[in-house]
Amino acid sequence: MKNTLKSIGAVIAGFIFIGLTHTSIDTILENAGVLPKGNLFVSTWLILFVIGYRAIFSLAGCYITAWLAPNYPMRHSIALGVLGAVLSSIGAITMGNLGPAWYAWTLAVIAIPIGWLGGKLYRRVKLEGVH
Repeated sequence: MKNTLKSIGAVIAGFIFIGLTHTSIDTILENAGVLPKGNLFVSTWLILFVIGYRAIFSLAGCYITAWLAPNYPMRHSIALGVLGAVLSSIGAITMGNLGPAWYAWTLAVIAIPIGWLGGKLYRRVKLEGVH
């Protein structure tokens, strides 16, 4: 039971990190006038920029999840990726009118590979002893 709670906590911690960083950067960019408020009907390069920083912070969140996992860090990191894919898919379906459809579906498609990469990165850092 103790490990189950730690596992859930590890995934929640990564999820919260991702949510806070995505929301914070979005808000900063909106307030700076870089992004419009409430939609993402902007140039392709700007959408790619948003996907890029979201991917980087998602990778960091998956790494955090793997680091906090009581065991099987890769499974935990991928579980967060699956959660991200599911939530991104729901977002693409329900809020697809807030920007180009390819943007929302791209976030859904890259979520699981990012989860895998987060676990891989953690494993590599752990094996090399670099912190």
